[in-house]
Amino acid sequence: MISNFDQLDLTKRYSYADYISWTFKERVELFRGWVKKMSPAPNRRHQSISWNLSGELVMFLKHQKCTAFTAPFDVRLMGKPSKITNSPDTIYSVVQPDICVICDPSKLDEQGCLGAPDWIIEIVSPGNTKKEIDDKYQLYEENGVREYWIIQPTDETVTVFELKEDVYQFKKIYNNVDKAPVGIFPGFEVTLSEVFRS
Repeated sequence: MISNFDQLDLTKRYSYADYISWTFKERVELFRGWVKKMSPAPNRRHQSISWNLSGELVMFLKHQKCTAFTAPFDVRLMGKPSKITNSPDTIYSVVQPDICVICDPSKLDEQGCLGAPDWIIEIVSPGNTKKEIDDKYQLYEENGVREYWIIQPTDETVTVFELKEDVYQFKKIYNNVDKAPVGIFPGFEVTLSEVFRS
């Protein structure tokens, strides 16, 4: 039984079966079996953006079949849909996106989401490295997340990627005066001045 983060062997690959047995308080994610310690609690700016964006989503999604979740919320990723299994010892990627939207209710269970959400939004924290951002980009792309937004609080920008034929296509960088259209929901735009409002 691992009850302290320091007991982990960071040179070893772990599965979701291991992940759910750990009892330490630190939040971690698994990237293809490798443990990534998450940043400390998000700062006030990060939380404000998450709250504001969640408010925009709540208003829109109450008329949709899709559901939004905010971290901490486990998303278990297995690669292409044909590889998806619910066996904890064969799952090697578990992430906690800042916000995710899932439109297929069969992917939801008591543990979170099994399979790719339709839309993931990550809000960059001061502790995030370029490697961490790149790792998530690749993981979300190979698992079929249809739309991926990266929010930069310091620049007040949103970088949008849409999945086309299994590859992310860069769509645009939007700033705080723009309305950012959501590709998976035609006609829905996020008012970024509201998202970045202090």
